[in-house]
Amino acid sequence: MGVEEELLVVDADGIPVARAPETLLIAARRGEGEDVHQHDLEEQGSDVDVPETAHLVPELKAQQLELGTPVCTTLAEVGAQLRHWRSRADAAASAVGSRVAALATSPVDVAPVPTEGERYGRLHEAFGRTAEEVLTCGCHVHVSVTDDEEGVAVLNRIRVWLPVLTALSANSPFWQGLDTSYASFRSQVWHRWPSAGPAGPFRDAGEYHRLVAAVLATRTVLDDGMVYFDARLSANWPTVEVRTADVLLRVEDVVTLTGLVRGLVETAARDARAGGAVPEMPAEVLRLAGWRASRSGLAGELVHPRTGRPAPAADVLADLLDHVRPALAEAGDERLVGDGVAALLARGTGADLQRQVHRETGDLAAVVRAAVEATTGEATPRAAAVASR
Repeated sequence: MGVEEELLVVDADGIPVARAPETLLIAARRGEGEDVHQHDLEEQGSDVDVPETAHLVPELKAQQLELGTPVCTTLAEVGAQLRHWRSRADAAASAVGSRVAALATSPVDVAPVPTEGERYGRLHEAFGRTAEEVLTCGCHVHVSVTDDEEGVAVLNRIRVWLPVLTALSANSPFWQGLDTSYASFRSQVWHRWPSAGPAGPFRDAGEYHRLVAAVLATRTVLDDGMVYFDARLSANWPTVEVRTADVLLRVEDVVTLTGLVRGLVETAARDARAGGAVPEMPAEVLRLAGWRASRSGLAGELVHPRTGRPAPAADVLADLLDHVRPALAEAGDERLVGDGVAALLARGTGADLQRQVHRETGDLAAVVRAAVEATTGEATPRAAAVASR
């Protein structure tokens, strides 16, 4: 398994600043990432020699960057790698007078600045205002599968649970300086892309690949990297990639999410091998379930994956844990993931922390500063007290 996270680069006033290219240049010189020029050549299929240690890379906007863990086999390793690479990203940003924040949208009003590069330029030309306005940060979890047939069998069985992952990762209540009333407004913005959203179920891997080919044949998206299904087969790795989560403030919550995703994938693979039926839920209902999850996070009701009816978020999470418990137990993750879910229910999501800080201070810049502290694990006593409520 592995995790990719997108982070904002911010200044002392909490404003996202277009210093990611400078930050990545520092990281590249330290052997810790690709600069914008290297990455653009890589995206165009060049044989540029990118170091194997590259884990920090550019993203669509110059106010954000992406980190990726290496392949991990335990949740402890995932947590250690995330802490390491968040720390290295922050150190590189600090060298150019900035910090990094695991925020899925910017609390303060910001004018997004495009990252230079041929592919990014084509994205902005093709998608106009959508590409211009999008400054969002997600978290993608990869889990290995045996082959595409197993991968599609997994996708068919986990799709009904993906809105629950949106709810527990919710970390984007503010947009353009205002409270949106959503827990994950990033999800709303993200679904402006034409290929984003739920997909499936599929009869087999052949049908999945035919759908991807049909999407590409419309010439609406640029390439297979823009097949933004909520979960998909990775184009580059033998993995299922789950893409519905906001970037999460705390590393421990990313570890919980990763454990749940691996548990879902393993449970689905076992069910497929046993000949279990694929859960039935139309994509239109899944889209509604995703909307409800983004609206209230863990504070309200979610659409239950088994019934298609509203149920308290705590009950849905309890059923999710029951669903994946055998897989968690076999991996030795049952207690860690169970405690992580309990912690999220007790203290709330990143969206809850952001709103708590804003209620106490009335200052969106303070929200960003608290997020920087939570991102790097260097929370002050006051921020830690707020986070624990």
